[in-house]
Amino acid sequence: MRTVAHVYPWDVVGDPDAVSRVASLGVDAVALAASYHTVRAATPFHPRHRLVDARHAAFYLPVRDEAWRGKRLRPAAQSWVDGPDPYGEASALLRGAGLPVYAWTVLTHSSRLGEANPDLVVRNAFGDAYPYALCPSNDDVAEYASTLVSEVLELGRPDGVVLEACGPLGFFHGGHHEKTDGADWSPVQQKLLSLCFCAACATRYTDPEGLREAVRTGIDSGAEDVEEALGERAAHVRQVRADVSRSLRRRLVGEIRAAAPDVRIAAHATADPWGTGPFATVAGGVDADVDVLTLTCWPGVDASLPAIRALRAEAPGVRTAAYVLALPPKPVDGDALLREWVAYAEAGVEEFHLYHAGLASEQRLDALRHAVAGIGDHLNG
Repeated sequence: MRTVAHVYPWDVVGDPDAVSRVASLGVDAVALAASYHTVRAATPFHPRHRLVDARHAAFYLPVRDEAWRGKRLRPAAQSWVDGPDPYGEASALLRGAGLPVYAWTVLTHSSRLGEANPDLVVRNAFGDAYPYALCPSNDDVAEYASTLVSEVLELGRPDGVVLEACGPLGFFHGGHHEKTDGADWSPVQQKLLSLCFCAACATRYTDPEGLREAVRTGIDSGAEDVEEALGERAAHVRQVRADVSRSLRRRLVGEIRAAAPDVRIAAHATADPWGTGPFATVAGGVDADVDVLTLTCWPGVDASLPAIRALRAEAPGVRTAAYVLALPPKPVDGDALLREWVAYAEAGVEEFHLYHAGLASEQRLDALRHAVAGIGDHLNG
């Protein structure tokens, strides 16, 4: 069993107690954000601030001209954490306390780059752009992700890499001040709204205009499932979608293995071929030498157990990690967390990736300590 706590660099930099607080959870490693999207984050224990407003997607290692010269997409440096290399500073402190550090690398989620390059983002069947969602069907996006990972390896020297959004995002996981809930779009409608029709994706479809119309009709008619909406086109579209994520995953994992063979690789994943969000589909096979696939278990046991079984069936022999939530709407209840984790372990989960050690209150950290200790006792008992 392995437990991994997620933190941001600003949770650690400038707080002399941060490392001991994270270590006190009893975790085996820390996933430290190296590349991350815009966020307003609480820092409930930091001696100098209580909030960090990360106003745009940023790279938390130095943005070197020589690495990005001539490339269309280039990450922004940050200005809200002291120092030129907050990832490096936080990583050194964590590793100095004996905690392995995994570089938590968000790839295709960047509103800043998407707004500046609207031809490279996901577009739905109605032509609406998702500026937060870079589409890796485009060569410039794949090159950006590749360079990002290369710089993480060279500058950050991590013990592991966590690949998040290693594929195209969709309708969900998007805007500031989200005002879409009142449309009452079903999960099926949201998946249909996530199918991409950017110029690069359109060239992959055998009949893009016919497909576009089928998707629009399926959304407005309230189709019962994606296959019903797409009809005979479903298998082709499913293959196209899986190939986009698989191609990016294969490229990045291959480059990591070539540059740093001993670095541990975790990829956020789902078995759902129509899945949206930062957990890219591995339907049809992983086809990459990853050490662990991490799926979201935030929705709770009833929704997560079928997803765990599906992922294990899709990727036999690859370790499965549960991405578990300790923040609202979860109660402040260590016993409840432990019961949930035990259910996942009994379904075959071998790791727990904890969200989030920097955002949690003292009471929630206590609940995490209880669950981490308890899952170890359960599995060793």
